[in-house]
Amino acid sequence: MGLGYFLSSEEFTPAELIAQARMAEAAGFDRLWISDHFHPWNDAQGQSPFVWSVIGALSQVSTLPVTTAVTCPTVRVHPAVIAQAAATSAVLLEGRFALGVGSGEALNEHILGDAWPPADIRLDMLEEAVHVIRELWAGGFVTHHGPHYTVEHARIYTLPDTPPPILMSGFGPKSIELAGRIADGFISTRPDADAIADFGKAGGTGKPTEAGYKVCWAPTHTEALDIAHERWPNAGLPGELDQVLPSPRHFEQASTLVTRDALAEKITCGPDIDAHVEAYRTYENAGFDRVHVNNIGPYQKEFFDFYRTTVLPRL
Repeated sequence: MGLGYFLSSEEFTPAELIAQARMAEAAGFDRLWISDHFHPWNDAQGQSPFVWSVIGALSQVSTLPVTTAVTCPTVRVHPAVIAQAAATSAVLLEGRFALGVGSGEALNEHILGDAWPPADIRLDMLEEAVHVIRELWAGGFVTHHGPHYTVEHARIYTLPDTPPPILMSGFGPKSIELAGRIADGFISTRPDADAIADFGKAGGTGKPTEAGYKVCWAPTHTEALDIAHERWPNAGLPGELDQVLPSPRHFEQASTLVTRDALAEKITCGPDIDAHVEAYRTYENAGFDRVHVNNIGPYQKEFFDFYRTTVLPRL
């Protein structure tokens, strides 16, 4: 099992993401995840480029596979538009593209004034959206009148030879069951062996399971924790807050309750090689097939050099 790199659209400009993809491939990472957000979680992160434009650029500078982690195809963008964007990405990447989807967060999806539905309805919308996407990828004209979406005589003309796989994120029993039933793979950010088992029981046996996690490299543990606590305190928020808070300002307010010590338990900080290896092993031991790491903060070249020379050889 290799190690992929997780490009953070919330924290870096398009040019920085492209540079990181190049450095990731040169360092020996074997695939890329990229987040799909309209807003960052807080102003300290400070970015939110349009993911489909960045993927187009990535296709020209890297040979690594790319997966969105994750796109919400239900509220902010109609699933027919996501179907076209993903198909074009798969063509540009010559089949090295996978569409990661999830039920989304209010942070990104409320912006057009739509109501933010409860979780059960969001999952129903996601199931219908995936059906619409796959119908359009089949290549014919599609007319669909469902409880959530309407498509009238639509056809996608630019299609890859093989439709890209659809991977689905899940963090509770209902979303994991849906992923096992309709998706081609499972995505998570938690080293949860029980979630993988539940995904398999719901129909996911033999399908790939992928995870992503964050670290923060800096010359010292203290500086790394300072950076992580400034930029990603939201990683320490409990429960469903990340799904229901609608604004970066709300995340900033809630994150004042996250202490440095609490965040240190969530994010590996500093230059200790054993700590970085253990962070990866936690997901490997949980049973994930593919793991992706993201580095928080400004020390990007140093991080990739560190992983190229020390961590990746250990793994």
